[in-house]
Amino acid sequence: MSHTELDPTPAHPTSPRSADPSGPTPTDRVTTPDRVTAPDRATPADRSVAGTLPEQRTKRFHLSFSAQVLIGLALGIVLGLVALRLGPAGHAADGTAIPNWLTATLKMIGTIFVTLLKAVVPPLIFLAIVSSIAHLREVANATRLAVQTLIWFAITALIAVLIGIGLGVLTTPGGHTSVAAGAAKVSSTQGTWLDFLNGLVPQNFLGLEVSTHGTSTALSFNALQILVIAIVVGAATLRAGRKAEPFLGFVNSAFTIVQRVLWWIIRLAPIGTVGLLGYAVASYGWGTVGSLGVFVLDVILGCLIVGFVVYPLILRSHGLAVGPFFRGVWPATQLAFVSRSSLGTMPVTREVTIKSLGVPSSYASFAVPLGSTTKMDGCAAIYPALASIFVANFFHVPLTLADYLLIVLVAVLGSAATAGMTGATVMLTLTLSTLGLPLEGVGLLMAIDPIIDMVRTALNVTGQALVPVIVAKREGILDRATYDAPTKELTLATA
Repeated sequence: MSHTELDPTPAHPTSPRSADPSGPTPTDRVTTPDRVTAPDRATPADRSVAGTLPEQRTKRFHLSFSAQVLIGLALGIVLGLVALRLGPAGHAADGTAIPNWLTATLKMIGTIFVTLLKAVVPPLIFLAIVSSIAHLREVANATRLAVQTLIWFAITALIAVLIGIGLGVLTTPGGHTSVAAGAAKVSSTQGTWLDFLNGLVPQNFLGLEVSTHGTSTALSFNALQILVIAIVVGAATLRAGRKAEPFLGFVNSAFTIVQRVLWWIIRLAPIGTVGLLGYAVASYGWGTVGSLGVFVLDVILGCLIVGFVVYPLILRSHGLAVGPFFRGVWPATQLAFVSRSSLGTMPVTREVTIKSLGVPSSYASFAVPLGSTTKMDGCAAIYPALASIFVANFFHVPLTLADYLLIVLVAVLGSAATAGMTGATVMLTLTLSTLGLPLEGVGLLMAIDPIIDMVRTALNVTGQALVPVIVAKREGILDRATYDAPTKELTLATA
């Protein structure tokens, strides 16, 4: 079986590709053995293994990236259960449990992986958005494509938030919980509409923010401000035309370098999976999940309904088969589940959208980065809808029809507040503040957030690949031969 490698080189505008049954597609790379023994110079031992052995060796010892991640998932659960069984190493003076050595090790591994992903997010946002907007000059009907993309972002978000509200109304998750009221506390990460609007205005060109805690000062990047800066620079580059070609060449080269670094980080995902999932199991256990069981099941069920009912219905209504889509998007969905980062998964999402789903690279290079920062059906639609209903139930605050309409409005218009990383908490506080609900309710859900965030992010990324496919099909630019062809396994570039 041939393998299509994920190439971190930025996509350049191309016309839709047509299938060529007589030979490999332009995106296929032919893999040959490093050394082949010539028959006339082979020893008897060589002759006994000549011919098919290199291929057999490749098949025997090759372990796909998907398989590595699945092994990491299983190993993480096992080690997490072992750490949970070991119990705490002791207790501090204030009674806080001290994690044992295995729990601390799992936490360190997972933290390092997530920190590495976050480190490349600022340049990735800027370069991806600038490059994608600048490439719109090569796309016919670029304005129409952009508008269609935004419309379908809104349509899918609307459906997702309605499903979340429906599940919340039917199950009243806040009325079926054993979590203590003392767990309620205000989150340190909050968002209101004023904060959201103020956050759109960059304080400096790099989107830098300075925070001081006691005697320490830390620098951080505001992803939303970087997004705004990138859109403005991209539009200016597009407007400048040929005079901006040197700058665009620099952006494309820098984008290539950043994606290469990101590939190296992504290759650590199986190890990061062990730490992230293992620490989640060891730290929260089944008791914590059980105390919020109805809410957890609602979030998972909502994501499953949107992913496996709504998305297939949208595909079928546009004359597209469901199986090829899920086979093609699987590498991105899987990585999103592990990393809990839409932006960290973005290069993989773009690759599968182009090479497995048949979306023209020029359009995918615009739609996928935009979706990675603004389209969050799991984090910005289902989750805040259910969480808001949970908090209202818990504090015995009745919700009116107007409140439910506000939840819908926030989900459709405010998803950019999630900013591509694990920012569902910001979206939740934005929704709670809009409804006038106690912000202390955020603390009730923080314990199980890492667990459900895996499912939410997997849905986010799946939807970010769905919309470009739908828009490309509606505009007649989808390569059906690529979409309908049996999907080849995507493997990470090793260079």
